[in-house]
Amino acid sequence: MRVFAVADSDSYLKWAAGLIGGAPGDWKLELAVVRTPIAPSESQIAAAVSGTRFHDVPTLGARALRKAAERFRPDVILVSCTGPVVDALVSEVLAGLRPRPVFVTGLPGISVPATEKAWIYRSGCDLFILHSGREVREFGEIARRLGGGGQVALARLPYLDLTGHPSAGETRDRVVFATQAKVPVRRDDRESVLLALKALAEARPDLRVVVKLRARDDERQTHNEKHHYERLWNTMAAEGRVPAGLLSFEAGPMHEHLARAHGFVTVSSTAALEAIAQGVPLLVLSDFGVSAEMINLVFEGSGSLGTLDDLAKADFRTPTPEWCAANYFHEAAHNDWAVRTLALVEAARAGTLTPSTSLLDGPQHAAARRRARLRIEVPPKVLRYGYRAKKKIRKLLK
Repeated sequence: MRVFAVADSDSYLKWAAGLIGGAPGDWKLELAVVRTPIAPSESQIAAAVSGTRFHDVPTLGARALRKAAERFRPDVILVSCTGPVVDALVSEVLAGLRPRPVFVTGLPGISVPATEKAWIYRSGCDLFILHSGREVREFGEIARRLGGGGQVALARLPYLDLTGHPSAGETRDRVVFATQAKVPVRRDDRESVLLALKALAEARPDLRVVVKLRARDDERQTHNEKHHYERLWNTMAAEGRVPAGLLSFEAGPMHEHLARAHGFVTVSSTAALEAIAQGVPLLVLSDFGVSAEMINLVFEGSGSLGTLDDLAKADFRTPTPEWCAANYFHEAAHNDWAVRTLALVEAARAGTLTPSTSLLDGPQHAAARRRARLRIEVPPKVLRYGYRAKKKIRKLLK
């Protein structure tokens, strides 16, 4: 079996590399990044594929991506991208390949609650991979209500099985705060997190407090981050509100940070599941709400929720076994994504695979597809110039 995986951002690349990296050994694999404005940097690519079988991952424009797929002749294309890019790739850029590949997609982290938008953008794919029984049920309900799309399958989140390797003599002497680009939104909320980390660092000089960044301030990530934590801390230090060198701001693979972690904290991050998998006590902060908007609803009832005051006191928790079994730590026997993929490939080879019905087909969505395709086909610098010119023209017209 030949699998060609395509990712468009750091988080989707990490998921794709982990998922197909754990596929059966006789599967032939290729992995590439499609060039978009959120494509990861070289250092982000290295961090995303760390611990997997992948090393040199090329970044390709739309035409080069199409040619690579034509040369490889994949049985399966894993479209590990943000929603609009998934739709543009499946419906246009990679459409019409022969032999006809099976299109597989998924989401790279916690997907509770399920959203109609995620399903609609991926409804042109034959298989949608999720990571807990709850997610499968919720997306299954959306599929029945809206129609379109293909099958829904279950897989273990691939990076839960990665473990770091601390150097000889190193101990678990750090607290790792995993940032999340989308939440909390407000600057003062983010400052309150940094101040709690400051209080922890001052109260526990035996612990090194590390802010684990998804991207440096000049790098892109899946979602825009308006108030970058490192920039915010530097501003607070310049104002004399915090000591400049008290916290460490670091990038790199999460599993390597967790290998040295005494405790882990986040507002909302799939990395919380990585911490659980590595046996690191954690806190999921509830000060800003526990809701779908905060992307932490799934942690209700886990025993992991806590406050900024708990963080300042290094009061970390261990989730309940019952919650773990129901959320992301199910038995391996329940995973069916590989079996379903093989069955779809056999149907495609036999010419009996019914194409999935995309809910975005039709003239009303044509303009949105063109915009998404521009993000793939036009170099990011040219796009930025175009956006700036468009804004200037609008101002002149006003």
